[in-house]
Amino acid sequence: MNWDNMPLLVILVLAVIGNNHSVSLAVSALLIIKLMGLTTWFPSIENYGLNIGITILTMAVLTPLAQGRISIGEMLDAFKTQSGLIAIIVGMIVSWVATQGMYFLKASPEATTALIVGTIGGVCFLHGLAIGPLIASGVVAMILNLLNLFKQ
Repeated sequence: MNWDNMPLLVILVLAVIGNNHSVSLAVSALLIIKLMGLTTWFPSIENYGLNIGITILTMAVLTPLAQGRISIGEMLDAFKTQSGLIAIIVGMIVSWVATQGMYFLKASPEATTALIVGTIGGVCFLHGLAIGPLIASGVVAMILNLLNLFKQ
C-alpha cells in the first residue's frame, strides 16, 4: 500500500475510534474502489455522489409521508404552532445556506480540504453527521461575505 492511502486510513481510524459507521463505510468503500483499481469511478462519485446522497436523504425524510404516517392535516398543523413555524423558517434558511455552500465549494476548491478536516473532526469526535461540509461551506461563504462588507 502506498502513502497516497494514508489520509483515508487516518480518517478510517478516526471514524472507528469515534464509532461513526457512516464515515467508516464511506472510507472503506473508497479504499476498496482504489485498491481494486477502479479509480475511473472517482470522477463519477465526485460529480454525482452529492446529488445521489441528497436524493437518498430526501427519500428517507419523505418516507413517513409515503407510508401514510404523516397526514396532510398534520403537515398543515405545523403552521399553527411556534415550533412548527420556527422549523419551517429554519428549514428554508438552512436549505438556502447549503445552496450557498455548494456554490462556494465550486468557486473555492482550496477550502474543501479544511472543510473536510473540520467535518471529519465533528463527525468523529462530536458525533455529528457527514452532511456538514455543505452547511459549513455555506456558513463560511456567509462569513466571508460579511467580512468583505466590513472591508469596504
